[in-house]
Amino acid sequence: MDLEKNRITDNVKTIHLIAACGTAMGALACILKDLGFTVTGSDQNVYPPMSTFLAHKGIVLGDGFEPAHLDYRPDLVVVGNTVSRNNPEVEHMLSLGLNYCSLPQALNRFLVGAGKSLLVTGTHGKTTTGSLLAWVLYSAGLDPSFMIGGILTNFDSNYRIGQGKYVVIEGDEYDTAYFDKGPKFLHYSPAAAIMTSVEFDHADIFRDLAHVKVTFQNFARGLDRESLLAAFDADANVSSVLDSAVCRIQRYGEQAASDWQLTEIKIEPPVTRFTVTHQGKHFGCFQTRMPGRHNLLNAVAVIAAANHIGVAADEIGRALESFEGIKRRQEVRGQVDGVTVMDDFAHHPTAVRETIQAVKPFYPDGRLIAVFEPRTNSSMRAIFQDVYPTVFDAADLVCIREPSLLHKIPADERFSASQLVADICKRGTNAHYFGDTEGIIEFVAGEADAGDVVLIMSNGGFGNIHERLLKTLSSH
Repeated sequence: MDLEKNRITDNVKTIHLIAACGTAMGALACILKDLGFTVTGSDQNVYPPMSTFLAHKGIVLGDGFEPAHLDYRPDLVVVGNTVSRNNPEVEHMLSLGLNYCSLPQALNRFLVGAGKSLLVTGTHGKTTTGSLLAWVLYSAGLDPSFMIGGILTNFDSNYRIGQGKYVVIEGDEYDTAYFDKGPKFLHYSPAAAIMTSVEFDHADIFRDLAHVKVTFQNFARGLDRESLLAAFDADANVSSVLDSAVCRIQRYGEQAASDWQLTEIKIEPPVTRFTVTHQGKHFGCFQTRMPGRHNLLNAVAVIAAANHIGVAADEIGRALESFEGIKRRQEVRGQVDGVTVMDDFAHHPTAVRETIQAVKPFYPDGRLIAVFEPRTNSSMRAIFQDVYPTVFDAADLVCIREPSLLHKIPADERFSASQLVADICKRGTNAHYFGDTEGIIEFVAGEADAGDVVLIMSNGGFGNIHERLLKTLSSH
């Protein structure tokens, strides 16, 4: 394969994005447009809301992957990681000899530039932690840029171009492009990084946990000596990948020996108050509207990174109090007759358990009804079949949907939603299986009472279940 043109030349004015409608690629398209480039794109799934959003930004989108989309010979083509070498536009790009690059290469060149990147990595919590870090820097007057995998409510956007030197990036361990199968986060040289967790996920990319750990080990090993890595202290996998790192490492969590320790937690809905110590000394008292121990730990990681670049404790505290959260992360979509409908992106077993445990104390007057759609490449496989039953223990009622994309998984590797329901029931929690979204809506609408919270967890749209459920509740 000829990679001679895998580069970004000077005097780029026109840029085309192949697979432009993904969350990250769509944000990149907007960043490039806002920076003054002429931007076009294409995708095989050109539909709202991303299609209309990009159109409103003045970005011309082609429907499908057609060689003709490149006939105007853009100065640069950004190739998304969802397309293969035999994609029609990729083949035409190569035949025309166009310059091309990956998403992280484009981010480094056009957004980070001579600035300093702050990277948030880990199996869980990247979006929340990165969003909170970006808001802390903004609140402190540092005018950061950022690109995050979720919509920050404070900005109503998942990207921002600031004038400050810091750029907050969600460090994805997923592969980069067809011509670069390494993880995206290896492309950055951050001034500070956060590692929240290391677990097995992305079964379509990683063979096993050992493969995941090697990837994170390569990331830690590649950090500069002056870079800070704030690493969670209660994850054995995180500890194991730090051995060969030469950067400055600070551990955070609840262990007394850690550099940053979370202490004195008080849940007082709608806020949680907590204290943080630094190297055994009091650092500050804080409060947040984000529920759950895992979000408090995310906040401590952000405190460590922000302190490293000179943000004072009182400035961090004001930002934590005013942070409004991220869409699709414990986002309340509506309330009807005292029934709250909440949306969350949780899909990995650890994330599902932590989310349920986080939300429940904030709704003490009713039940927590957990609705879950296993939809990712990992959750649709039998990898976590024996783990998922244990993560719903804190729920009062559980509804599991048959995965809608299960046909894409080999028959002998498939996850069984009906078996999950049976196993949850054996553990003493009332659980029900559903073959479609409509059945869940009707069941929950007839079951939910005032005070209950319906926690809907999926990494997809789930058939617009949130709005449909709210509408059905209104008609009952």
